[in-house]
Amino acid sequence: MISLAIVSLFVSAGVGVVATPTRRPLPLVIWHGLGDRYDSAGIKSVGNLAQEVHPGTFVHSIYLDEDSDADRSATFFGQVDEQIATVCSQLSTIPELSSGFNAIGFSQGGQFLRGYVQRCNSPPVKTLITFGSQHNGIADFLAECKPTDFICRTASSALLSSKWTPWVQNRVVPAQYFRDPEDLDAYLEHSAFLADINNERPGKRNKTYADNLASLERFVMLMFEDDTTVVPKESAWFAELNRTTGERTLVEDRELYKQDWIGLKELGDRKQLEFLTTPGRHMELSDELLTDLFKKYLGGKVSGEKVESWVQDVEL
Repeated sequence: MISLAIVSLFVSAGVGVVATPTRRPLPLVIWHGLGDRYDSAGIKSVGNLAQEVHPGTFVHSIYLDEDSDADRSATFFGQVDEQIATVCSQLSTIPELSSGFNAIGFSQGGQFLRGYVQRCNSPPVKTLITFGSQHNGIADFLAECKPTDFICRTASSALLSSKWTPWVQNRVVPAQYFRDPEDLDAYLEHSAFLADINNERPGKRNKTYADNLASLERFVMLMFEDDTTVVPKESAWFAELNRTTGERTLVEDRELYKQDWIGLKELGDRKQLEFLTTPGRHMELSDELLTDLFKKYLGGKVSGEKVESWVQDVEL
C-alpha cells in the first residue's frame, strides 16, 4: 500500500494524479402545486426530508418567478406552454442536474413535470413521482379559495364562466387542463395544453412525447383516496370517470394507453409504471409516507464532478 508520504512526494514532484468520479445521490427537482410557492415552508420541508433520507442530495425547487408572491400568482395565471419552456431553460443551466435527476410534482406540478419530460427532458428525468396530479384533467374546479384570495377567486370565476374562450385558455392555468369526458369535442378544439400533451388530437400526435416519457426509469402516480379537490380524483392515474353513470375506465382500457399515445404502455410493459393510493384528502401527506416513498424510489447514484484522487498514473 502506498503511504501518504510517497503520494505527497509524487504530487510535489509534479506527477499527475488521476481524476476519478465521485458517487452521490441523484438530484431531486420539485414542482409545487396550485396556490403554493417554490420557497414555501412545506416545499422546503420536503426537500429537507429528501436530504435526510439520502444525505448529499441536491434539491432544486422550480420557480416561475424568484419573487415568492409572483411565483404563486403564476400557478393561477400564465400560459402553461410558456411556463414549461421556461422550466426547460431553467433546468438546463443547473450544473448539478446535468447527468439527470429524480422529480416529484405536487398536484398540477405533476402534469407540468410530465410536460417537461415529454417536450424537452434535457437534462433527463430518471424517476417521476406525482401526487394527486390531474393527468387526465379536471371536469370541475373546486379549489378552496379564501375570501381575501382574489387571485384564486378570479381564476375560479374565469374558468367556470368562460373556460373555452381564447383569453381564458391562454391565461388561466387550471383552464388549460380542464377536460370533461362528456364535452370532448369542445376540449379537443380549444384545450391549450392538456389535449396536446396527452396526444389526444387525431393526426397531430407527437411521437417525441411518447419516446421521451417511455425513457423514464420509473413513473409513479399517487392518488388520494378521499380527494374532493381533483374532480375526478382518478385523473391522478389517467383514469376516466363518467360522472353521470359513475363508470370508471382505467387507463389500461383507454385508447391513450392501448395505442400508446404518450409512452405509458411501453412503461407498463416494462413494469416501470406504478399506481399508488394513500388515505386522506388532496395533498394530505405525512412525513412517514414521504420517507417511505423516498427510500423506495429516490436516491439512485450518479457520477459526480471529477475530483483529485490519491491514485497516481505512474507505475512504481
